Amino acid sequence: MEDTLFHKILRREIPADVVFENDDVLAFRDIKPQAPTHVLVIPKIPRQDLRNFSSPQASDKEVGKFLKGVALTARALGLEDHGYRTVLNTGAGGGQEVPYLHAHILSGRKFTWPPG
Repeated sequence: MEDTLFHKILRREIPADVVFENDDVLAFRDIKPQAPTHVLVIPKIPRQDLRNFSSPQASDKEVGKFLKGVALTARALGLEDHGYRTVLNTGAGGGQEVPYLHAHILSGRKFTWPPG
């Protein structure tokens, strides 16, 4: 796996506006927000994308810790009552720009379906 912007943020080589952190995830504001609230949540164990979670090396515990980290981030941001959209882009064809697994939490505006 290549060394990405998110690796550098995790190592604190690049500053980020961190909004939540625990032993498993780091969450920070997106520098190009697509909604009034736009936060990225990354696992501290580097994975390229969601496909890594289908491999035999990925434990259910690791997957659960990542998803729980996304939910805990939304709670820390006070979004539980209002609602939010969570997006996981996988691969270039799915719109993933940084090859490091991350979830987008978006809130603060009306979202349409299907997403564009």
